[in-house]
Amino acid sequence: MTIERTMTIEPFRIDVPQSDLDDLHARLDRTRWPDELPGVGDEFGVALGRVRELADHWRHRYDWRAAEAELNSYPQFVTEIDGQRIHFLHVRSPRPDALGLVLTHGWPGSIVEFLDVIEPLSADFHVVVPSIPGWGFSGPTHERGWDVDRVARAWAELMRRLGYQRYGAHGGDWGSAISRALSAHDAEHVVGIHLNYLPTPAVPGDPDRTELTPQDQERLRQTEAYLRAQPGVRQINGTRPQTVAYAINDSPVGLLAWLLDVMTMWAAEDFPISDDRVLTNVTLFWLTGTGGTAPRLHRETSGPPSWRTVQPVGVLVLPEDITRSVRPYAERRLPITHWTEADRGGHFPGLEVPELLAADIRDFFLSL
Repeated sequence: MTIERTMTIEPFRIDVPQSDLDDLHARLDRTRWPDELPGVGDEFGVALGRVRELADHWRHRYDWRAAEAELNSYPQFVTEIDGQRIHFLHVRSPRPDALGLVLTHGWPGSIVEFLDVIEPLSADFHVVVPSIPGWGFSGPTHERGWDVDRVARAWAELMRRLGYQRYGAHGGDWGSAISRALSAHDAEHVVGIHLNYLPTPAVPGDPDRTELTPQDQERLRQTEAYLRAQPGVRQINGTRPQTVAYAINDSPVGLLAWLLDVMTMWAAEDFPISDDRVLTNVTLFWLTGTGGTAPRLHRETSGPPSWRTVQPVGVLVLPEDITRSVRPYAERRLPITHWTEADRGGHFPGLEVPELLAADIRDFFLSL
């Protein structure tokens, strides 16, 4: 990978043409709704009634301009790294000596995952929130090879350009894998990583499962069951992302259903994410044409995850996440110094329990 040594960073402001919003509304008006078997609920996929409800809200009550103004209330920038445009938010703390902190989202999320934690975290940290290549205003990738390691190297270069000699990293979902890889690629500057998603299937050398507590045995069974039978959308992303791109790039309701299905399965059962936050996330994909390009990261990334972290690691375990870490296994893989068992929340804590996530991130990094 060749990284340019230019320091060119340009201010960025979202200003979606009204014609793009008019086109979105026209497409929503022309939706060709599918059939649904009576009484199946969500057994066959996300329920028709739920998608109709959200699509109606999207068309008649959701206000993109308000969401755009919220995003624009934070300083945004773009730069080019390794031939790829990188979009990011950069919110500096009033404390000049504050630690830099890069927050990395996952899929089917985006930078929208962190909108409710930026303000509380920026009281103590200089907060950087990049859009992964293929997502949002970073735009589509233009060549093969943008896997987790390459994203991590790009983040290291981004933080160098911003002048951070010491910084921390947080992530869940893909953000967890990218943060771990970043801690290995830029070990000289990363002071620690905080993760809210850390699958821990058994590997050779781990304690026998019979030595685990009943709670950890149940967590191990949950993890193994998830890895054996991942949702169909996850399998398609990892194998044939181009095929589904034709549908979700052409139909806003198709994109909505594609993302909503996974969000519903992976969030807490009571789904504490507001309709407007769901729709801001979906609209960001729609307006940037990246619903079909973000899944390329699944297809590009292969092989075992990185466990080369040497810095302190903080782990936040959410009780309704798709997998929950087995602590004895996690501690064999990573130098964990902070462990929190949350009392609520699923796979998207920044959207579900932002105050809890912000507090745990703050506690971990201020303890270093």
